[in-house]
Amino acid sequence: MSVPETQPTVLVLTALPLEYAALRAYVPERQERVHDKGTRVEIGRLPDSPWQLAISELGVGADRAAALTAQLIEWLHPEAVLFVGVAGSLKDDIEIGDVVVGTQVYEIHGGKQAHDGFKVRPRALPGSHALEQAARSAARDLPEVRVHFAPIATGDVVLADARSGIARHIEAHYNDAGAIEMEGSGAAQAAHLSGQVDALVVRGISDRADRHKRRADAGGSQQRAAGHAATVTVALLRKHQPRHPRPAAPEEDPQTRYGGDHIDFRGGTFHGTVIGKQTGNGPERSGQR
Repeated sequence: MSVPETQPTVLVLTALPLEYAALRAYVPERQERVHDKGTRVEIGRLPDSPWQLAISELGVGADRAAALTAQLIEWLHPEAVLFVGVAGSLKDDIEIGDVVVGTQVYEIHGGKQAHDGFKVRPRALPGSHALEQAARSAARDLPEVRVHFAPIATGDVVLADARSGIARHIEAHYNDAGAIEMEGSGAAQAAHLSGQVDALVVRGISDRADRHKRRADAGGSQQRAAGHAATVTVALLRKHQPRHPRPAAPEEDPQTRYGGDHIDFRGGTFHGTVIGKQTGNGPERSGQR
């Protein structure tokens, strides 16, 4: 099953309903489509851009994100995949409401447990250079949002204790990461394995990944962070251009349009002799009209 191509498509993925709602607000006219396995997307044109957005809410977790992203890529054939939503800050200077664009994504649980301790085997995927550059350009015109460009850590954990073992693990082995979330590495891996699909993770900061997370969430920080992440995503897509723009309908002579060996009689009547060649099952011949 495939979706007919009408214009270049970007697949924009979220985990949570509030993240989905923040993006959906930018696509005024949408059509819901359902994959034969049940996964749903809403598809619509992003105004003031060349893009058609396909938005989907996948739920939580990197493994789930990887499987469903691969499914949607095969179905929709997008040029790019973005995972957009909220995250916890890992740096003092990255504050609630800021946005982190992932220059690369770390999968933080990879490694080997040996008799002398845990041996980290880092796995990382870079974000798309073209999408990152579009985000850097867009950020200059978004004075209301502070945008940071840094690696993002992905782990199957909600980090709400800055002094926990997993926090120390990240600090020891991934200490340049600016944020932590739960799905980015799965989506990035699916895009990477698909071949030529650009991918980027964009995360708004809703908490500081510490014991005050619940208080921040209760104060509306997730809605604010999701809104800022959606703002940055839309701004970068208005900068980013398709790799293969759809050509405009040509206005040249019909003979040029249909090739030098063809004469187009559609819409008119020709009187006279036609010398031609039958390219099907018959011999060359001339005919009268």
